[in-house]
Amino acid sequence: MKNKLKSAAFAWVGAFLGIGMLSYLQQFYLEPADMVMIVGSFGASAVLLYSAWQSPLAQPRNLLGGHILSAIVGVSCYQFIPLDPWLQAAIAVATAIALMELTETTHPPGGATSLIAVIGSSSVHSLGYLYVLIPIGAGAFLMLMVALAMNYIDRKRHYPLRWK
Repeated sequence: MKNKLKSAAFAWVGAFLGIGMLSYLQQFYLEPADMVMIVGSFGASAVLLYSAWQSPLAQPRNLLGGHILSAIVGVSCYQFIPLDPWLQAAIAVATAIALMELTETTHPPGGATSLIAVIGSSSVHSLGYLYVLIPIGAGAFLMLMVALAMNYIDRKRHYPLRWK
């Protein structure tokens, strides 16, 4: 029971710091510029990074590669495929999954990242490919930094298990 409580506490603190930092940046620095720093898919990444950190899907290559690749796919589908949004959404998620699989960067929240690029608000759409850098690239990187710090506090936790 003690190990479960410790693990839950580490997950809580990691998620609080990771999501809290992104939310803080959003509210106090980017909101006046109508920019976004946090997207829903980061909630799922937080579960992987701070709770299921041993999963191959939570490793840095998967986190960064999966989100960035999926963001590129989503923005491209929105901008260059003149179809109904339901079809753009389906193409974006399916293509993101296939490309993550082919590049060995599968990160399940990446599917949501590509979907948000298509179905997101006008604030997301107005970013264009900047969406890939901010919020996606920068947000995933900041969450990774928190994961590295949190998981090295406890010597029994070794994150990442692999970089490639």
